[in-house]
Amino acid sequence: MRLVYGHGINDVDAPTHTVVDGRRVTDLYYIRWRRMLSRAYCPKYHATRPTYVGVTVCDDWLRFSEFKSWMMEQDWEGKQLDKDILIPENKIYAPDRCMFVTQEINKLLNDYAGGRGKYPQGVSWDTVHKKYQVKLSMKGTAKHIGNYDTVEDASRAYRDAKSSHVREIADEQTEPLRSALHRHADRIQHG
Repeated sequence: MRLVYGHGINDVDAPTHTVVDGRRVTDLYYIRWRRMLSRAYCPKYHATRPTYVGVTVCDDWLRFSEFKSWMMEQDWEGKQLDKDILIPENKIYAPDRCMFVTQEINKLLNDYAGGRGKYPQGVSWDTVHKKYQVKLSMKGTAKHIGNYDTVEDASRAYRDAKSSHVREIADEQTEPLRSALHRHADRIQHG
């Protein structure tokens, strides 16, 4: 039996691909399982997303049947598998550590460290006003928070605004996501 990304075992008897109206269609559970394995074990993926280096998959989920059984019990349609909302900085894909969340929620906590430059998250230099400006993305729209004399003041303003925004989103959710987002808001605010 060939391993998937050197670790995963497809132990499900059903085919992972079928042909529908002349087009090859891949089982949606299998797609999610393979994506998870690639995040943990694919060197090409790690080359472009180094934050995934060191991520692993629990022993149970290395078997496709176990992952599929868990996923079938989840509210997953139109959502993304997340490993670190319930437990910040979690590096293990496991049933008690993961959940499916909307893309909006998944992006909410992304710090975009690789592409933001020399300033803290949400802070940039405003060449017109000669101050540090703070912007926060809220539901897909960049909102101007303010201009500040120091990078420290700007960073604090960003953390306060971001924390408040995460709390607002959290209050619209059900448990356990609500509590998890409130924990993230606390971490954001206190830097």
